[in-house]
Amino acid sequence: MPGEHKHDTKEGGWLAQWEAVANRYESLTHQLADPNVFSQPTLLCTLNKERAEIEGASQLFYKHRTLIEEIASTERLLDDPLLDPELRSLAHDELQTLHEQRRRAEDQALGLLHPKNLEDDKNTFVEIRAGTGGEEAALFAAELLRMYVKYAEKKGLRVEMVEANETGIGGVKEAVLLIEGKGAYGYFRYESGVHRVQRVPTTEAGGRIHTSTATVAVMPEVEEIDIHIDPKDLRIDTFCSSGAGGQSVNTTYSAVRITHLPTGMVVTCQDERSQLKNRNKAMRTLRTRIGDAERAKREAAIAENRRSQVGTGERSEKIRTYNYPQNRVTDHRVGITLHKLETILSGDLDQLVAALKTS
Repeated sequence: MPGEHKHDTKEGGWLAQWEAVANRYESLTHQLADPNVFSQPTLLCTLNKERAEIEGASQLFYKHRTLIEEIASTERLLDDPLLDPELRSLAHDELQTLHEQRRRAEDQALGLLHPKNLEDDKNTFVEIRAGTGGEEAALFAAELLRMYVKYAEKKGLRVEMVEANETGIGGVKEAVLLIEGKGAYGYFRYESGVHRVQRVPTTEAGGRIHTSTATVAVMPEVEEIDIHIDPKDLRIDTFCSSGAGGQSVNTTYSAVRITHLPTGMVVTCQDERSQLKNRNKAMRTLRTRIGDAERAKREAAIAENRRSQVGTGERSEKIRTYNYPQNRVTDHRVGITLHKLETILSGDLDQLVAALKTS
């Protein structure tokens, strides 16, 4: 299917690179078996470190080679005109499975071979906001929120809700997640932008397809040592936390709102019952937003950080479309289309992320 896979045109280059990595791994293995290397602790440490870094890509290369051989063998079997129809059907199913395993191995290899960003291992904040489309946009924002939580859990990452402004029927006007764990920012960095949904809302009696949007901003957490915030520049307010519709869910002043006076940035956190925990979460969010805004200024992209990530939320500004009637998800940045909407909304973003990493 067009757009499903875009590695073939540059296959020669990256496959040669992949094979070179596997050959280097074998060379390092032989070097480490050399008794002379054991007498040189510094060299031993260097070689072991390099070998460990490329071990995954090397092992995947040999798995890929085995899959290629199995595909060729199955294709030869299918070329036999005397093959029993039942065996032909089984062989055909096996060939499809082998091709899928090959594709996954190639996507994984491309991710391993791609140069790693230094910020990829940092914790990350993911901010989701309903865009154009009213209540339907808020419902879609809630689905994106669930998708990201499931994706993070599949990756073994820890998820904390920092802020959530819910609607009365299950939608989300805005939500902020803190995702912690090795590789957190690397997994989510490509989600920044406008996400568009096309579907028939439950409230639409005529069955017409509506288009709505939600915006996503993804920022690596900025550590305290990376940026200094003068306490005198902060106004901290406390209040009772509340749920959807404004009803009180806590009679103590545990919720925290922090305003950074020089920039006007406001962060609210009411997820925890402890005021101290809410304050700590809010400070982490504020520090990251300020750091990200300063980075945007240094790069002279635009003056305001969030606009550089998500635009205005208009329907024409989109990075990805989720089309329910066609069971289709299209990422417009790399031209990839996948017909497995439900699977992706259940947190299976690996194929999309792999394509974006290697584009």
